[in-house]
Amino acid sequence: MKTTIAIVDDHELMAKALSGLVQKYENYEVIYEANNGRELLNRIKLKMVPDVVLLDISMPEMDGFETALWLKNNYPEVKVLALSMNDKEDSIVGMLRNGARGYLLKGCKPFELKQALDAIVQKGFYYTEFVTGQLIKSLTLETLQNPQDALRLNEREKEFIKWACSDLTYADIAEKMCVSPRTVNGYRESVFQKLNVKSRQTLAMEAVRLRLNE
Repeated sequence: MKTTIAIVDDHELMAKALSGLVQKYENYEVIYEANNGRELLNRIKLKMVPDVVLLDISMPEMDGFETALWLKNNYPEVKVLALSMNDKEDSIVGMLRNGARGYLLKGCKPFELKQALDAIVQKGFYYTEFVTGQLIKSLTLETLQNPQDALRLNEREKEFIKWACSDLTYADIAEKMCVSPRTVNGYRESVFQKLNVKSRQTLAMEAVRLRLNE
């Protein structure tokens, strides 16, 4: 049985090109294309629920952030692969925070898209080197009964992680936590060291993978 795909992109030529490409992949079938998140929701409400959604970010009416979050809350079994021209840190973190299982740039190679689809279907996630810096670490959900305890994160570090997985700046996080920016930098350095990460994107991926942002 083929894995069903929905493509959500407000650029019709891009959507058609993606559809044609995916249709060539074995075991995948594009069941429809949507111009924005609102159109996708309407299709899903008609029981046209795909296994995977290839989701653009910048769209009218209902963008990728809002759409991913709606799917996360209402259809968590639907796997979202963000596909965008946007390589900004805040966009990557925001999409992962809202439930995307992976993030690809539209300039990727066709074989990378196939790899991403295969990984999301088989493993539940796909993180490129660009997005994560590194994926394979000794820390996994399978080996930890309680990731937060195993990492020895204190309560303030846990709170920092939750805010860091949003689109807030570090200055905004300091204000939310009622501490100085210098203190937030201390939390960041400590958390980065404990999770063995070097960027905010990688921190977000680890938080999602280890359920530290819940």
